[in-house]
Amino acid sequence: MFGQLGSFTRTTMRRLFFAILFVPALCAAAAAAQKPNILYLLTDQWRGMATGYAGDPNVKTPNLDRLAKEGVNFSNAVSVCPVCTPHRSALMTGRFPTSTGMFLNDAYLPSEELCMAEILQEAGYDRGFIGKWHIDGHGRENFIPAERRQGFDYWKGNECTHTYNHSPYYSGNDPEKKFWDDYDAFAQTKDAQGYIKTQAGSGKPFALVIAYGPPHFPHATAPDEYKKLYPPDQLKLAPSVPESQQAAARKELQGYYAHCTALDRCIGDLLATLDETGATENTIVVFSADHGETMGSHGNRPAQKQVPWVEAACVPFLLRYPAAQGAKGVTVKTPLTTPDILPTLLGLAGVPIPASIEGDDLSAAVRDPANAGDRAALYEGISPFANLGPEGKGNDRNYRAIRTSRYTYVRDLNGPWLLYDDETDPFQMNNLVGKPEAAELQKDLDARLQAELKKRGDEFREGQYYIDLWGYNARAGSSISYRFNAEVQSPKKRASVK
Repeated sequence: MFGQLGSFTRTTMRRLFFAILFVPALCAAAAAAQKPNILYLLTDQWRGMATGYAGDPNVKTPNLDRLAKEGVNFSNAVSVCPVCTPHRSALMTGRFPTSTGMFLNDAYLPSEELCMAEILQEAGYDRGFIGKWHIDGHGRENFIPAERRQGFDYWKGNECTHTYNHSPYYSGNDPEKKFWDDYDAFAQTKDAQGYIKTQAGSGKPFALVIAYGPPHFPHATAPDEYKKLYPPDQLKLAPSVPESQQAAARKELQGYYAHCTALDRCIGDLLATLDETGATENTIVVFSADHGETMGSHGNRPAQKQVPWVEAACVPFLLRYPAAQGAKGVTVKTPLTTPDILPTLLGLAGVPIPASIEGDDLSAAVRDPANAGDRAALYEGISPFANLGPEGKGNDRNYRAIRTSRYTYVRDLNGPWLLYDDETDPFQMNNLVGKPEAAELQKDLDARLQAELKKRGDEFREGQYYIDLWGYNARAGSSISYRFNAEVQSPKKRASVK
């Protein structure tokens, strides 16, 4: 065993973990080949309510509606910190932003963190990544070398771009910048189809993450053929959008929905490829997003995220796995937060879950949806870095929140802030905080939130505390991002705050 340990390149503890848990399994190649494939479809800024199956009266998503009928719909999925980099880091590690320091955009997730592809590599998987990475922290245009790809082998990625019709990427270890043809989501999908066809006949399981840029703004750059489907004056707005935001919301929603329908076409193409290759039965397919989009609701301008309301914090989460799924076309109300995703996938795949992972394995809710229970899913605004609210009066407060199967409860640094009954008030227009009839409910939810914070060792302090703790530079002018100080945030520093 000690000879095998020496072949690994991570820390001693990581090598020991893999030696104990994975080496016996890897000796059985046939068993590895029986593990399910994983196809993870990650979109950017797609809010949970913006699908046909979720009841949006505007958007056309026939392929997602099909996936919902064939899979399990987690209707109370939240983004652990509703902005790009924090969600992606939590997805890859199964850990909370307060544990990794990844609570700001453009931060660097160091290689010392144990990530999805590294775990799956040891379990015998081929690992592919296509699209927007946004956890490298070395500049949005820069080449990402193999040692900073967290275990992904097949690579057609970029750090961050939203120039969808002239989108750059890097292929494998070639440092020369390339560009996707036309609308990048279509080209990325074709590339993914080729990968699936190759891997489906290899006798080895694959895990492919496709990280699309849309429907993140700019919305006007969506394909014209899809924008024509959504005349702005015919769009129905949510009741939570005040009159002052309606004109802007209609303008942005045309392109937003167009991006959604274009991506729905991509998803249909991928599902067809799984069918054609005979891989459907043994492939876990997930469709989700890194965060949502307020689109004018609650007085927030279109483009706002990070805030705790349902439009920004809740994301779609569909999971289809025919070989192990207990039922199809079911809605599970059990709440799910981002760190739960990785252990759930590992649980479904029969891969041991490392001790570093902090999220919960919810695979039982997939296998037996009828008996899925309630829980409190934690999400948080640790140090919101952009004030995009109306007239400079944004809601970029520090907060901690939980989502249960029925309620949303939020505290800011001053105390209870928001409480909604999501069953009777799905657009969150009636804040119950401080109302006598909700006093006992508020007390109970506050206790549940405090229990989650205690479990995470989170004292819930002001944003600057976390910025100082993790060694980030101060805000630069009006920039929406803090920049990562690699010298301060060393592996030793990271280990000291876990």
